[in-house]
Amino acid sequence: MTVGEVTPLDQPAEGPFTTRQLRHLDEALRIADQVTGLHFSIYLGTLADPPREAAQKLHAQTRDPARSILMAVSPDQRKLEIITGAEARKRVTDRDAKLAGLSMAASFAGGDLAGGLMIGIDQLATHAGRA
Repeated sequence: MTVGEVTPLDQPAEGPFTTRQLRHLDEALRIADQVTGLHFSIYLGTLADPPREAAQKLHAQTRDPARSILMAVSPDQRKLEIITGAEARKRVTDRDAKLAGLSMAASFAGGDLAGGLMIGIDQLATHAGRA
């Protein structure tokens, strides 16, 4: 996630986040990658039907699918999919991903999209542990 032009930190960038929120998300993803040795990514947008398969296709396009964790969020559809690659799944179980998803959904329901994503990154990285 990058911002193409500088905007005031409390003003919306292109999309649903402020520049400050984008910077926090970018930093959280970078730290999660460094600490765990896995690759974390976020997709925000409409997911084709069925959403799980669409998220799996997006996950397959990540830089190292076996070691990647994708959080695919479609606010308009009210869908959240967390996809883990084969190596990542050894450290983040389906149960761990479901628990993170529940926490994320609670934040989303309260209108805090960025906060929900931050919670998800933190919980998934915590479950994965250090590299």
